[in-house]
Amino acid sequence: MDSTTIPFTFQLPEDLPFAFSLQSLMERLQTLTDKRKARGVRYPLAMVLVLAILAKLSGHSRLEQMASWAHLRAAELAPLLGLKRLKMPHQSTWSRILGHAVDVDELEQVLGQFFAEQQQCPEVPARGTIVVAVDGKTLRGTIAAGKTRGVHLVAAYLPREGVVLAQVAVDCKENEIVAVPKLLRQLDLTGVVVVGDAMQAQRALSVQVVETNGDYLWFVKNNQPSLLADLELLFTRAEVAAPGWSEPATDCITARQIEKGHGRLEERTITVSRRLHEYANWPYLDQVFRLERSFTEAGKHTVEVRYGITSLPPTAATAARLMEIARLEWGIENGLHYRRDVTLQEDACQLRRGHGPQVLAALNNAVIGIVAQTGTRNLAATQRAFDYAFDRMLAQQHSHSNTPVK
Repeated sequence: MDSTTIPFTFQLPEDLPFAFSLQSLMERLQTLTDKRKARGVRYPLAMVLVLAILAKLSGHSRLEQMASWAHLRAAELAPLLGLKRLKMPHQSTWSRILGHAVDVDELEQVLGQFFAEQQQCPEVPARGTIVVAVDGKTLRGTIAAGKTRGVHLVAAYLPREGVVLAQVAVDCKENEIVAVPKLLRQLDLTGVVVVGDAMQAQRALSVQVVETNGDYLWFVKNNQPSLLADLELLFTRAEVAAPGWSEPATDCITARQIEKGHGRLEERTITVSRRLHEYANWPYLDQVFRLERSFTEAGKHTVEVRYGITSLPPTAATAARLMEIARLEWGIENGLHYRRDVTLQEDACQLRRGHGPQVLAALNNAVIGIVAQTGTRNLAATQRAFDYAFDRMLAQQHSHSNTPVK
């Protein structure tokens, strides 16, 4: 086959709020190196990857589901793909291609570049205007019996846009502290504030981020005991001032948010200070904060307190802006990891062949990013809508022509 013939522009019926184009993504995927020997290749690599994305968009996420979906739709898909026979890859073929035919680092770079190009950003974004959350996730289906560790991936994620810019695997002898610097070297951090949990609160990583034109916001826990003690002391005020003495002067600024909905009342309060700016032993530290979150649900009241640091000055991030950025740290859990685990059934997939687990994770990221571009938030509902409209789109294509579009 000389070329792929699928009409990659999917304009679904107007009564569905879901329309997108795969043309540019396909062009990107066709640049990937196919590690198979050319002789005997029946299914082009880019075609298989697009089939996987379409299957996942239709709600079929695991390997056996994708293979079955493609097999059942062979009569409809083969003409569109330009295949001479009405056959789709067997599940074992899917496993071999995803596990050994794909250069996974190249795939991650191609997908990251593709989604980065979709973001409409000014040529030189203002300081701290782009939030990138970094966090890791273990693919639990790759943990073999008797083992405690499987494939662990760290992603750089735009929580507002729902897009993964880069992702790397953590070596079995390393941890996220080693992997995150490698991950961030792939990105242009101009105007970016990198948000991470306590594991990312490392001096070397803070230096790397700032000296590559970015900023950081880290939460601090017991892995940095001296810094945590300084923060706790700074934000602790005497309950009652000693007779004849007033409370010491403070530069603290406070911002609050209150939200109510679904039987839950939540109040968030952030207190920000620069008093550690001059003497704290932390590179490029400017502001520190105490974030208190109290919520009442089903009659139970809970209070959580977290401390954090950032290189952003008040001119780039007010107290209210810091609260917004800090909240986006959870975006990678809710917007990416949860969707991959639950909706896309990533942890249930037990593919362990070669780089197969990481390839499927990259395709899951791509599906989430594609759906995010439509402006919809409910991934499962979008999959159902796409699967329904996909039937109609195929029927429409076949009614217009019985031959592949060249």
